[in-house]
This record gives sequence, structure tokens and C-alpha cells, in this order.
Amino acid sequence: MMMFSWKLAIRYFLHRPASWLAAAAVALCTFIVIVVLTVMNGLAADFKQKNHAFVGDCVIASDSLVGFVYDRSFVETLESQPYIEAVSESVAGVGLITQPGANWNIGVQFLGIDSARHSAVTGFADSLYYHRDNPEQAFVPDYAPEQEGCVAGIDLIGGRRTADGGYAHPDRPVPIRLILSSFPLTARGALARGGTDLVSSKTYYVADDSHTGLPQIDGAMVYLPLRDGRLLTGMDSPVERISSIHIRFGPSVSLRQGVERVRGLWAVYLQSQSDRSYSDLFESVRVQSWQENRRSRIAAIEKEQKMLILLFLMLGIITVFIVFVIFYMLVGHKSKDIGILMSVGMGRHKIAGVFLKFASLIGFLGAAAGTLAGCVFLVYINPIEDWLFARFDFQLWDRSVYAIGEIPNQLHPDLLLAVAVSAVAACLAGAMIPAMQAARKETVQVLQVSQV
Repeated sequence: MMMFSWKLAIRYFLHRPASWLAAAAVALCTFIVIVVLTVMNGLAADFKQKNHAFVGDCVIASDSLVGFVYDRSFVETLESQPYIEAVSESVAGVGLITQPGANWNIGVQFLGIDSARHSAVTGFADSLYYHRDNPEQAFVPDYAPEQEGCVAGIDLIGGRRTADGGYAHPDRPVPIRLILSSFPLTARGALARGGTDLVSSKTYYVADDSHTGLPQIDGAMVYLPLRDGRLLTGMDSPVERISSIHIRFGPSVSLRQGVERVRGLWAVYLQSQSDRSYSDLFESVRVQSWQENRRSRIAAIEKEQKMLILLFLMLGIITVFIVFVIFYMLVGHKSKDIGILMSVGMGRHKIAGVFLKFASLIGFLGAAAGTLAGCVFLVYINPIEDWLFARFDFQLWDRSVYAIGEIPNQLHPDLLLAVAVSAVAACLAGAMIPAMQAARKETVQVLQVSQV
């Protein structure tokens, strides 16, 4: 009887064109969901990875512009921990840049770092173009090695993005001079200087550019030596201060475990500093994982992911209704078949089983076709876009505007399986009520002459 019910379900599928339409609808929905979620998840993962690379695994940071008291002994304590691979201090500030003789200025952020130490914790070295292999020389201009140098965000100095999402670079850095000005603050937040000498200004030669892939950073960030960052922000006196400490954990240490251990060390350190001058600056300091530190940046793309999932749930509901309508019509046209099956002794639950097997067949074939088509399309999505760009000058995302390289197309078996199973479940849900209606029919009623 089991084989008979499957044979009957297959026959219904082959001889009812409406069932082909249902399978095509399931395949199309599966294809769309797999392609869009794969691309969106890839973009989100890439954006998070770039934020992770920018700050490291863990950050001890202050929200204040005046920073917090710096103690080299605490950094040494961190470096002595077996689960910590590298530590880097930084000084953050805001200022204005211009060029000699120019009558314009631009508001920027600047970050004072030790380029070698910071590269060991973050992806700073990977963001460089000319000094990627020797980040310790990042602030040394090749065209003027005796001058003080800086690293500027690629978009800040007018980097020209090419059609493939990269940037055109000359063989050697183009000589660029920038004047960076800032208002140094005391540890209490007041202006460090009075009279006409309110501003600290310094001229730098651009030694390299930084391409983090984060537009907000690449278009507004200047990197300086750590000592210059302190000088421009006023964190060099009356007590030495920093804005943040960046930490990188070993590969065998989980992020949560590492952050909790650092919080424990920080709590002990705070107790030892309670009677120190300016200890109140520690009140604004937080020990955070990179996810917590960059939450305001990555929250938007996570919200978009949730919105997409909600939209595709609605698409699944549409699939359920398509299957429901097709099966409702099918049950109405198969009253004679249902009556004959009941008259030869097939039980009600087996009648319902025939239609549910029919629905599962539609769902399985549709999900298989949609999954296969989605996988093939994703494998060739970048060559297809390249061909469209070469032939019709069309790109899904204009690489001269958006910080996107290749379209993400990495296939994830768990996503493919989840979408395929959901497609089959949607078909079963849509066929459930019509199948129950078919099972509740009475043999005498469906075999009346007027019904036959």
C-alpha cells in the first residue's frame, strides 16, 4: 500500500500541469532565497571582518576626548599573559587638515599609534599599500625620508576607485603635504592653551595610504606616530594618557573567555589606581569585545539581515498559499478517485497520506531544482557580472562608489539545507488542509451518480 500511494502521488504530479506550476514556484522561491541570503550574509560577514581587523579582538577604551591615565606596567601585565599575543596603545583625536597655501580645510579623525605594534594586533599593515611588508616604516615617506610622515585614508586623499573596486596606485607615493591642526585638551577637558596659541598644528608628508574597506574610516582618518597623537591632543601632559588599548588573543582562546579574563585584570588594576591623580578618568573606560566596541557600526547591517529574513518568511507564506490553492482544486477534481480508494478499503489517514506525499514530491523537486540553480548561479555570479559590465556597462554595485570587491558567493551547506527543508515544509503546510478535507469525505457522498 505504501508503494501504491507513492505511485499514485507520482501519477498525479505527472498528469496535473498545475503541479508543475507549483514545483516551479517552489523552485523560484528557493532560488531567490538562496542567492539573496548568500550574497547578503557574505556582505555582512565581510563588513564584520573588516571592523574586527580595525580594532583587534578586545578594546579597553574611553569615550572621553581626554583619554585615561596611561601606565606601561599594565600593558606589560597584559603582554605577560599566555592567552594574549599582542597589545597596542592608541590615541584618538579630531582636527582639521589643509595643505600649504590652500584656503580650504576638512574635518578629520586621527589616530596616534606605534605602527609595528598596532599591526601585530589589528589589520593595519594589511590596509597599507607601499609598506604592507614593513609596517614599522609606515610613517617614513620614501620620497622624503628625513621628514615626518603620516598615513591617510585612501578616500581622504582622493584615491580613485577603479571599476573592479580597487584603487589605482603609482609605483611610488605621490608627494603630498598635509597640515593637521587640533585643539589640545587638559585632563579636565579644558583647552590646554590660552590666548592666540589655542591650536597645535604640524605638517606631515603622506608616506602611505590605508584601505580598510570601511568608508567612514577610509574617508576621514589620518594615522600618526603615537607621540604626535599625544602632542596634538594634549595627552602628553600634565600626565601621560591614551584613548584605548587594543588586544589580540591567541588562536586557541575564545573571544568571550579572553574578554572576561581581561576584565578581571582591569578590575585589579583599577583597585591599584584608586588613589592616583586623575583616577576619575577611568570611569569612562570600558573593556569590550570588538563586537561590542563596533556595535553602532555593525548594528545597521544586522538589522538589514533580519529584515531580509522577515521578507523571505513572507515569501514562504506566499508559497504555502500557492500550494494550498492548487491542492484545493485538485481535491475538488479528484472526488471520484477518493471515493474509489475508500471503497476498496483505503483508510482516511492513507487518503490524506497520498496528498501529503504528492505535496512532499512537489516540494522536494522544486527545492532540488531551486537549490541546484542557485548554486550554479552563485558559482558564476562574478563572471556573469563581469560579462554584463564588459557588454552593457552594468554592475550590481558600482565599484567606483561602493566599497565592494567581488560579490560574495561562498556556499554554506547549512543555509542550503535549511532553505530546502523549509521549501518542503511550506508545501506540506499548504497541502495539509486540503488533504484533511479529502480524508473526511464520505464514500457514499463522493460516489453518488451526480458526483460521478
